[in-house]
Amino acid sequence: MPNAVSRLLNFLRTTLLRPSVRYSLLALLGTGFIAGIAFIGGTHYTFEATSSPGFCADACHEMATVAAEYRQSAHYNNRSGVRADCADCHIPKPLGPKVEKKLLSAKELWGKITGSISTPEKFAAKRLELAQHEWARMKANDSRECRSCHQVQGMAADKQTPRASAMHAMIGQDGQTCIDCHKGIAHQLPENIPDGE
Repeated sequence: MPNAVSRLLNFLRTTLLRPSVRYSLLALLGTGFIAGIAFIGGTHYTFEATSSPGFCADACHEMATVAAEYRQSAHYNNRSGVRADCADCHIPKPLGPKVEKKLLSAKELWGKITGSISTPEKFAAKRLELAQHEWARMKANDSRECRSCHQVQGMAADKQTPRASAMHAMIGQDGQTCIDCHKGIAHQLPENIPDGE
């Protein structure tokens, strides 16, 4: 047995550190590790940079209207000083859904390139469609981003109006979720919203 261990150690030593091999296994593993760290770090940095309020609202003039509305909402300015940025509501925190959302955001980049919402008039014409896509996303994920801050179990029903308390008690019944009642909470509702939407 000691002879087998000795042979294994000798094999690993010569395979990993053999100077005659142009690219030793150790060099390949080290390079792969460094490249992996650089890729993960670069991806994280890109995700964070493209999720910042500066990127969303200031770098993209098409979002100037909704950014101004958001700055008038309780999500931006409130008595407690807690602020929800664009990403808190529009970018999922779990990695899988975050990657999916970032990939789907390529459509938004295409809209920027083609100028489909480049003027306030064009934006107003597409506002309902854009809102409906976002509402559908939030409905499908049970308002996951809302719930990352607002937890039903943490709500003090006795400090809410009777109507709000009754409505919050219905969350989860028949698929009800936050976005069903709270459309327009941080942005104005589209003017042409259909009845019952």
